[in-house]
Amino acid sequence: MKDWKSIIVSENNTLLETMKIIDQSTLQFAVVVDVNGRLLGTVTDGDIRRSILRGDSLDVKITEVMNPSPITALVGQSRNKYFRVMREKKLKQLPIVDKNNRIIDILFLDKAVSNNDNLVVLMVGGLGTRLRPLTNEIPKPMLQVGGKPILETIIEGFKQCGFTNFILSVNYKKEVIQNYFQNGGAFDVNISYIEETKRMGTAGALSLLPIKPLKPFFVMNGDLLTQVNFEQLIHYHMENESLATMCVREYEYQIPYGVIETDGARLISIKEKPIHKSFVNAGIYVLNPETLEYIPKNQFYDMPELFQKLLDEEKKTTVFPIREYWLDIGRMDDFERANLEFKERYECSRKF
Repeated sequence: MKDWKSIIVSENNTLLETMKIIDQSTLQFAVVVDVNGRLLGTVTDGDIRRSILRGDSLDVKITEVMNPSPITALVGQSRNKYFRVMREKKLKQLPIVDKNNRIIDILFLDKAVSNNDNLVVLMVGGLGTRLRPLTNEIPKPMLQVGGKPILETIIEGFKQCGFTNFILSVNYKKEVIQNYFQNGGAFDVNISYIEETKRMGTAGALSLLPIKPLKPFFVMNGDLLTQVNFEQLIHYHMENESLATMCVREYEYQIPYGVIETDGARLISIKEKPIHKSFVNAGIYVLNPETLEYIPKNQFYDMPELFQKLLDEEKKTTVFPIREYWLDIGRMDDFERANLEFKERYECSRKF
């Protein structure tokens, strides 16, 4: 039985407090109630990420973020009817309420019925020039962080979310990767390979896939450490009915000068060393199979080019803001930082 009472949130809770409750629960869902236990709304991981995209403060009341009109069912009906409603309306959760709208139970579609057979394509063919001399003999994804290759940690992250089918796009020092992982059997996953015979960018190698995937699939750079919940990511992509989803990170930068605002020759204001925030590409994507039709065959093609092409043709694309740990190991100081943070992030407090 699922302990739905652990995901009850007060109407006075903040977004940050609700995030912690959802992250600590395996249910990835919360319900907001008033002091009398009456249902006010529901909160999903997708609701939280959309709030982040809007720029909401983490101190905002959860009532400003929740879905105030969730689908519910009245207590006293058969479980078969409840689950039929969930299947028809594609619900993963269904709050059961009494005539006063107080929560009596919450039903969940068993995660065991879902089949996470979505393909994962990992781009691991880069030269890693900024990490030389460490990459003179081995490819960057095989550099050890926390006593194991970066690529092994990436594969473990997907595996913990139920995704076990991988294609690795290899080039530089490919034999090091292939000899270590082989067919994936030793890691309880399935691994096959495509080979880039020339530099093909972050999307061009997708034109080499031997078989077109039947479902949305992941593409990820092989030099990232992250604790993104990949199951939440695929659900977010499908919930938004998107053709392509790009993961993004919030990036802050400070202008080291006083910024002057003017109106012609007149001084309007002075902002001393302001901090600007922007979302940047995080190197993780979910693509529908039909996006492959936009990628030129056997040519250099970067993922931002693909997204721009989809935007130009007015196809629906979305962004998924990463609020979990994320680190791009592109430079020597990133590599050193990753080794310092690994024990704390992965061995002590890893959450998926």
